[in-house]
Amino acid sequence: MTYKGISMLNDRLPPKLVEPNGMIADPNCPPVQIPSLHPPKSGPRLPPWLAYDKQCLCFHAYFKETLQEVYHAPYQVRKVKIYFYLEDGTMQIIEPCVRNSGIPQGCLVHRQRIPKPPPCESEFLTLLDLNVDATVQIYDRVYHITNCDRFTRNFLNRAGISVPDPIDEPADPTAEYRKREGIKIVNPPAKKHPFTQFLLYDRQILKFHGYWDDRSEFGDVRRLELCYYLADDTIDIKEIYPRNSGREGPASFLRRTRLPRETYALPLPGQETPQTVLNVLGSGVRDVRYVIDPLNTGCKEVLYYSDRDLQIGAVINVFGRAVMLVDCDEFTRSYYRKKYGIEDFTPLPVPLREIEEVEEVVERILPPYNGWGTYEDSEGNCKSVEPKPPRIDFNKWYNYERYILRFGAKLLSTIPENCERSFVISYYLADDTIQIYEIAIRNSGFLGGEFLKRTRIELPGQKRFSVKRPLCYEASNFYIGATMNINDFIFTVVSADEFTLMYMEHNCSEFPNSDIKKIMEKVREAIRPNYKDFVGKCLPATAEGAKEMKFINYETVKRALSDSLGNGITNHEVITLCRYFGVEKEQILSCDREYVRSAAHLEIKRNLWNAIDELKEHLYHLNPGQKPFVSEMKIRSTLKGCRLPFGPELIDNILKVLSRNSCGDIEVCDFINFLDMGCGRVCDIPPMNIAFELCPKIPNLNKGRLINFACFLDELGLEKEVLEIEEEN
Repeated sequence: MTYKGISMLNDRLPPKLVEPNGMIADPNCPPVQIPSLHPPKSGPRLPPWLAYDKQCLCFHAYFKETLQEVYHAPYQVRKVKIYFYLEDGTMQIIEPCVRNSGIPQGCLVHRQRIPKPPPCESEFLTLLDLNVDATVQIYDRVYHITNCDRFTRNFLNRAGISVPDPIDEPADPTAEYRKREGIKIVNPPAKKHPFTQFLLYDRQILKFHGYWDDRSEFGDVRRLELCYYLADDTIDIKEIYPRNSGREGPASFLRRTRLPRETYALPLPGQETPQTVLNVLGSGVRDVRYVIDPLNTGCKEVLYYSDRDLQIGAVINVFGRAVMLVDCDEFTRSYYRKKYGIEDFTPLPVPLREIEEVEEVVERILPPYNGWGTYEDSEGNCKSVEPKPPRIDFNKWYNYERYILRFGAKLLSTIPENCERSFVISYYLADDTIQIYEIAIRNSGFLGGEFLKRTRIELPGQKRFSVKRPLCYEASNFYIGATMNINDFIFTVVSADEFTLMYMEHNCSEFPNSDIKKIMEKVREAIRPNYKDFVGKCLPATAEGAKEMKFINYETVKRALSDSLGNGITNHEVITLCRYFGVEKEQILSCDREYVRSAAHLEIKRNLWNAIDELKEHLYHLNPGQKPFVSEMKIRSTLKGCRLPFGPELIDNILKVLSRNSCGDIEVCDFINFLDMGCGRVCDIPPMNIAFELCPKIPNLNKGRLINFACFLDELGLEKEVLEIEEEN
């Protein structure tokens, strides 16, 4: 509060209670009775441009303007708003615009410091001069303040200034006269600029489908597409050529132009002129005098088609050709529904051509597959004289290019050595191809490597040389526990990687074995009759152990579900169930605090960072109350704002070893001492890969091995049903 208008608020307090910064200092003195609803603000003093930045007081006022030319009203009341900006003590007066008032309104006084009226021209108006029910003179105009907004009232109350209640504004004699005399304010007609329609409806087109019935001796039904451009009311028509119609060339039926409703003969030269010329003197050569006809008597009015003339079932005269409209697109329907309230858009049938009436659609029967190449190549050679490569689904390839489902599999064989072999089956979602690799086992006699090249595999049990395209393995055929025949080798799927399981759980509509809702419904129906036996198989035999048991392992749940459902549940469904109710535990090696600090100091030395004072100042601004603990988010903001040369992995490791309180907030002093190189010496360490060597993480490869059995029972919801049945019995 450096300017005089705000600092004068402190002059009302006794001298003993006011410090140089404007705050109450002596607590032993009796309290001063300040007429305020709120206690005065206490805290460190800030400059007004910072403390009151973007804060403005708003007062509602009015002034009376004398009218000399109106006999029935000696004056008129003009309402204004007075804005007082706290940051620099400037003021601004704005008159809200009133429609059809006839007065130039808006900003009456620009933002500035306003001097007081004589004889105090050297002083400026301050906050103490503005209040409700107060009169202030500003540049030869007297304003009477009637009200203020809520922020202004609260601010003045906190400053110790009592704000009176709002007062009523006087009535405007001119407005009362208009009401008495019944004078209505008529809005002037809006001026329609010729460019307005283009700006409103540019690139908005009404599209209709129709036909022209030209079934004469050598004609047929011509399918047309009519486009009406709302920007300039023009129409163009294009013809749609059916396949094998024998027509070619440009499809333009009517170029873009305004279409007249009636068709006349071609006008003679000179008939189409913008103005009519009249001979007013005679037929002589010398006495002839021509003038322009202002009434345009010789001009004939031409009516053109507009949007209200186009609808389904309407017949359009296109220079003598009757075009029938039968359908429209969705934008056209919404346009007519919104503007004209039309709801019926039932398309009309289109008459068939003579060729279409006689022609019978014969399904093409391809010859059987002969075994050479792929089925797609052979099909392409039969459909076209010029062979073309088979087309791929580009959208599917683009969306699933990097998505690969990997499964672990075993080989089922009568040879014992083959049963010990392990395979990885990769399913590529981009093109539904399968690739199989064998994992090499030492001293097994098998080299390992690529077992099957990437290709599409047909489902077994189909005719090899048939007309229909054979069905191939899809992603839904793969799940843990599935048995499949691939090129006469029988594989059983025994495992899947984490990405595969997560993808199948997120797309459970394609993979029913990963749909937790269907699995829970199946389990609920199966164990409802023997609910207690199922719970007894999962929990320990002792009653005390059953009460304390909250988590059980995967093998126990699998054994209990297999006994209750038998073959009705697959291994993949059991794994999905255990993963859904699993207890996730991320195993992280403990980080050595001194080791992490040494790595942090090493990065500071390498990047020559020496801004510890700026770091402390930044923390002071983030924590003005000087709290001993701050949140982790503020510490991260400090590390990034001060541009410390730390990567994301090193920042995470530093935040893990810092001291925290019970709420998880980080101690400020410990954070500063941790980065201050002058506070304790650390041992030097060689450069390392911080992402992997500083605090390595062990991924949780056994997700779902520990199940929250209490949540599982709550999800089943059979406990209440069993208790109700026992009470009834």
